[in-house]
Amino acid sequence: MQSTVSLQPQDDARQLFLPLLDSSPETTTAAAAVVDGGRGGGGGGGSFPKLVESSPSPPNGVAERESRHINKYVLAGAVLASTNSILLGYDIGVMSGAILYIKENMKITTEQQELLVGSLNVCSLIGALASGETSDRIGRRYTILIAAATFLIGAILMSFAPSFLFLVAGRVVAGIGVGFSLMIAPVYVAELSPAFSRGLLTSLPEIFISAGILLGYISNYAFSGLSETVNWRFMLGISAIPAVIVALGVSAMPESPRWLAIRGREIEAKRILIKISESKEEAELRFTEITRSVSASCKWRGNESVWKELLLNPSPSVRRILIAAVGINFFMQASGNDAVVYYSPEVFREAGIHDNKQLVGVTVVIGIAKMGFVLISAFFLDRFGRRPLLLLGSTGMACSLAGLGLGSKYLEYSDEKPKWAIGLCVVAVCAALSFFSIGLGPITWVYSSEIFPSRLRAQGSSLAVSVNRLVSGLVAMTFLSISSKISFGGMFFGLAGIMAAAAAFFYHFLPETKGKSLEEIETLFDDDGLH
Repeated sequence: MQSTVSLQPQDDARQLFLPLLDSSPETTTAAAAVVDGGRGGGGGGGSFPKLVESSPSPPNGVAERESRHINKYVLAGAVLASTNSILLGYDIGVMSGAILYIKENMKITTEQQELLVGSLNVCSLIGALASGETSDRIGRRYTILIAAATFLIGAILMSFAPSFLFLVAGRVVAGIGVGFSLMIAPVYVAELSPAFSRGLLTSLPEIFISAGILLGYISNYAFSGLSETVNWRFMLGISAIPAVIVALGVSAMPESPRWLAIRGREIEAKRILIKISESKEEAELRFTEITRSVSASCKWRGNESVWKELLLNPSPSVRRILIAAVGINFFMQASGNDAVVYYSPEVFREAGIHDNKQLVGVTVVIGIAKMGFVLISAFFLDRFGRRPLLLLGSTGMACSLAGLGLGSKYLEYSDEKPKWAIGLCVVAVCAALSFFSIGLGPITWVYSSEIFPSRLRAQGSSLAVSVNRLVSGLVAMTFLSISSKISFGGMFFGLAGIMAAAAAFFYHFLPETKGKSLEEIETLFDDDGLH
């Protein structure tokens, strides 16, 4: 007979499950008996005890949405996981200035400059592809640790590089760590977050990327006064600090309850859900939704491999999800955002600003603007939704890049370099990066991490991020070469056209996911779910 526990309304229901917060074998066994309603800890899919007999279970998503307070454990885990993303942002920002001094110190060519900048992005493809399988096998937390440790090694190699080839080797290693972090951080945060705050929390990686870019710009400015033989080494070396912080903090992070449920570790999943939920109802609902989703996924596909289901034999809904996830990641990097950040000093030098310190100073202003707008987007993402901000950002980028192309073309044919045209280029770069921070920047990570079903999320996100990194590397490694053939103005007009195509793609292929649980989102891409 199932026991029924009577609690006063004012009691904290989570106190009943206090033993679940203890990880010792004795308390875990005892807690399992309570959680499974006296049936012991065996078997998958045990339910929470019925605490209030007269209160029916709320419909899907209701309990979660009624809570409007971000749990401190969820917030801490999201912040710590997203700290890894500072590594990519810092590299993007710092290389825009460090490359000026590396070029003078090592006497490298334009082609070597492109190889040095783009190698990290291309090699991050390796980490992104490996991260899906790795996180499915060893868990989300330890994959975050691998990302931080790999980047730490790369940062040390870059800082002490005695030659150009050694420096490239360091960027290859760091790139693998970046690939791991770009996939795992949004997936981990999405699986940990409740629906009402998932947009804000899953956009934290982009916030930290923007913060890293700003810190990279500030680092460039701070160390620019040192000798060119050591200043770039300091700029690259201090990127090891956030990697160490993440590595030390992993032990305090909760594991993803969805990953635990997929691995059949339901007692641990329940314990984590109690810790990261604000009420008994919310924890009960989230556990029920997760186990139902996992059970349905396994029943539908059986033992079919994830890669076969994604690529060789996808269902219509999975095919639509793939198109949406790969498409948004492709356009994120085809926008040229990373290349504009990497090579903004070269763009401004072409526009008429020649002093290295002034070039670095302008980039600091750009970093502040980018950081401000990504914060605005993050805080309004769960209020206005993904689609409106994505469409605003992409159309704004198209207009800004067209303005940048116009200003660059005018300066190309002008001998006097008027200040208004230089100002137009600076404002247009700031506007393009700001619109990116409103739309594609944060929303790409949010959207591609939340639309895949639980069983496919890690490796589906891995595939999407791999496309992201491949396109980023190709753009970074060809930006200067193509611009030398068609001019910076022609390049920016081309990028403006790409962003116009992106806006049309987003309008037709990306449904709104605001306010829905991960399990509810799975139905959006069914025939009945698309509008």
